[in-house]
Amino acid sequence: MFHCRESELRKLNKRYQYTDFECVIIYGRRRVGKTALINEFCKDKPTIYFSALNATAQENLRTLSNSIHQYERPDAASTAEFQSYEDAFDEISKLSGEERVVFVIDEYPYLAKSKPAVSSMLQHLIDHVWSEGRLFLILCGSSMSFMEYQVLGYESPLYGRRTAQFKIEPLTYLESAQFYPSLNYEDQALVYGITGGIPHYINQLKVRSTVDRALLDNLFDSSSYLFEEPENLLKQELREPAVYNSIIRAIAEGASRMNDISTKTGIETGPCAKYVKTLIDLGIIKKETPITEKPGKKTIYFLTDNFFRFWYRFVPQNIAAIHSERIEKVYPYAVKQYLSDYMGLIFEKMCQEYLLYYADDLPVNLSGIGQWWGTDSRRKKQIQIDLVGTPVEGKEYLIGSCKFRNEKIGMDELELLREYAKVFGKGERYYYYIFSKGGFTQSLMEAANRGDVSLIGLGDMYGFDRECGKQGKEI
Repeated sequence: MFHCRESELRKLNKRYQYTDFECVIIYGRRRVGKTALINEFCKDKPTIYFSALNATAQENLRTLSNSIHQYERPDAASTAEFQSYEDAFDEISKLSGEERVVFVIDEYPYLAKSKPAVSSMLQHLIDHVWSEGRLFLILCGSSMSFMEYQVLGYESPLYGRRTAQFKIEPLTYLESAQFYPSLNYEDQALVYGITGGIPHYINQLKVRSTVDRALLDNLFDSSSYLFEEPENLLKQELREPAVYNSIIRAIAEGASRMNDISTKTGIETGPCAKYVKTLIDLGIIKKETPITEKPGKKTIYFLTDNFFRFWYRFVPQNIAAIHSERIEKVYPYAVKQYLSDYMGLIFEKMCQEYLLYYADDLPVNLSGIGQWWGTDSRRKKQIQIDLVGTPVEGKEYLIGSCKFRNEKIGMDELELLREYAKVFGKGERYYYYIFSKGGFTQSLMEAANRGDVSLIGLGDMYGFDRECGKQGKEI
């Protein structure tokens, strides 16, 4: 079933309605739903769909030939392949001269790897043939660095030829909830925390009764698809998966600075930085600096891919129990009791998404939102603020706290936030947002009536009518 790409689909269909040539670039990490979006768009449209192979140029030409012939003669058993890519593209030029045709090249980096001249060939066709026609060309790829530098980048032959680009991001927490609408809010949050909003992972988790049961059957089982997914993805994308595996594990176990990662893995800092950058390009790792500050000594690295975070947090340490099929017995105290702690960082991201995309009537027009950490010079200790929302202009800030706990949050949390705001020290006025899974004490709710404090429960983040899709952000 197709979920939650209404904005992208609407924009693609709007472009299709015109007769102008289009060159649309669609990219994003693997499993994020690019192909599902393209398939939904191509329904009931004349389409030549070519999915490139990680193979030779000749094998890809054969596959391209089959795609063209299937479009021309769907019932034909087999036909001769084109002698060259020029011949194949000439045939597409002819077909698109007769009607509006969508021509999809999926996994474009594979084609460009096997046939390095293909980008220049497409450039020539766009400039001299296709730009005056009705072809709707889609180039799609999962290699983020390739698509950004070799397709969209200034030095690419295709630079300036695109008419639109879509970077397909993971779903937000609220979009992810569309897959299993009958779950309660806490389980909805857990599904997001486990899968990171990756549609393929949400589907493969296959929650039929409870999230616990789904994890035992579809992740903590050595025969399940999700059990081997991180390893398979690293093998598919990288030449040295064992090295990258050690870096991911080091970060998952708490190494957050480059020196710490280098020390823990035994990889020298220079090469380690290059490996980390590759993982950043894949969307597995993210580097972050305290919001309002420039990158520097405070820069940290963390796993931005929730599925990798979950897998590396719980699978390696329980691998013996999984292989011996004892995991169900140890699950309550080896996994379940730690889920609330695990969800801490995830909940912070959910709260960011709530404020960016779904909250109405914010007192500050936000230009950005993120964590902030620094030193309280008076108390001589490090502090961390879960959420700081920065203004487009002026000196009014949002200061937030996010607690994924069962107990109610009280006045002490608000007092702590006020102290932290003084250490942050960049604003003339602050608005305090406290998010809590477990609710709030009566005294804190009374304090919230004074105007500068907003209390948001987990139900408030889910329990409102909102069509699937991000609000306030265009891709």
